Amino acid sequence: QVQLVESGGGLVQAGGSLRLSCAASGLTFSRYAMGWFRQAPGKEREFVAGISWSGGTTYHTDSVPGRFTISRDNAENTVYLQMNSLKPEDTAVYYCAAARLPYYRGRWSEADFGSWGQGTQVTVSS
Repeated sequence: QVQLVESGGGLVQAGGSLRLSCAASGLTFSRYAMGWFRQAPGKEREFVAGISWSGGTTYHTDSVPGRFTISRDNAENTVYLQMNSLKPEDTAVYYCAAARLPYYRGRWSEADFGSWGQGTQVTVSS
């Protein structure tokens, strides 16, 4: 059974930084692409960033260019999201997710991710 546990969320002032972590178990982590998604109050969940199984390819949505960086440590079964220059509009619950299939090469659609963490709240005050 796949388990994903996020941590690192919290309250931060605009312009500040946070680093989210997601510890994975129950899967051969190094074979699976990972993604970060977020859901703001009253809005649909949206893709934020994705990273290939090896870490060699990353993709970040246009809403966070240059501010967020996804990375992974396959030896530690952990994926990270470094968030800098945070804005109030970044306030959301952030979820990590594992691709449904190993060696995923796709378009980072939410439907392609089958295992999800419980989410961690990020609140950015103005």
